[in-house]
Amino acid sequence: MIAESGMNGKFDNDDYDYDDDDERPTRRTGVLLRETGGPFGVRSLSSRAGGTHAVTAKRPELEQLNLDAAGINIGAEEHYVAVPADRDSEPVRTFGSFTPDLHELAAWLRQCRIKTVAMESTGVFWIPVYQVLEFHGFEVLLVNPRFAKNVSGRPTDVGDAQWLQQLHTYGLLPASFRPEDRICVLRSYWRQRMTLIEDASRQVQHMQKALSQMNVNLHIAISDITGVTGMRILQDILHGERDPRKLAAHMATFNSKLPADPPALSLSTKHKTKPRRNEPKFALR
Repeated sequence: MIAESGMNGKFDNDDYDYDDDDERPTRRTGVLLRETGGPFGVRSLSSRAGGTHAVTAKRPELEQLNLDAAGINIGAEEHYVAVPADRDSEPVRTFGSFTPDLHELAAWLRQCRIKTVAMESTGVFWIPVYQVLEFHGFEVLLVNPRFAKNVSGRPTDVGDAQWLQQLHTYGLLPASFRPEDRICVLRSYWRQRMTLIEDASRQVQHMQKALSQMNVNLHIAISDITGVTGMRILQDILHGERDPRKLAAHMATFNSKLPADPPALSLSTKHKTKPRRNEPKFALR
């Protein structure tokens, strides 16, 4: 039971015991009091009828999950590789970025009895290293740089590689998703196709802008300026043709219902005068 003085928010000094190594008072009750802090070593306070004592919980050490781990700091021209200190007299080495250098890197890791390697996904420079190490049978862990650089320190490239190696040893690095090789190949082709389509769309927009600057209303006369008819008309314009009737002849070839001189084909400039500036014509080339 709590003393009545405690019910009013005031406690007598006799209600507390002070430990020699702890300035914080503990209340004498007949109930076990605990403060748990997991692996961080927070005190566990216990109070029993026989007295009050404080016990310091032992902080558990982190378990090394990957004893054969290495870390690589990826760069554009050279890579810094760190292995456990007991595997080589020089646990951190520098290798170039050329293909023979990467195979030499893999051979050194094999000599150091390394089985798993962690590296940051820096730009596209990690891809050749990843492929070579995977070819040599290593387990490669690709890490988002954001997860490895949240902790301050590591002012040098050597420290960066050692930090990656240490984190990977304790299993503290989350792996980024990397699909299997055949999916990567298919994804590369698909992305390249989408890039080409987007580039082609931008070029069509540039063509339409140049035609508008020349006061050429080709997009009104035909639906697709990149089709057969549109490209023939554009070629004639680039060769200096300005007569709307001659330009409209390309349209009459595919559509006999069009008039010989449709109003939308004022394909020179307004009032059939020569364009004052030639840079839009240059953009069409």
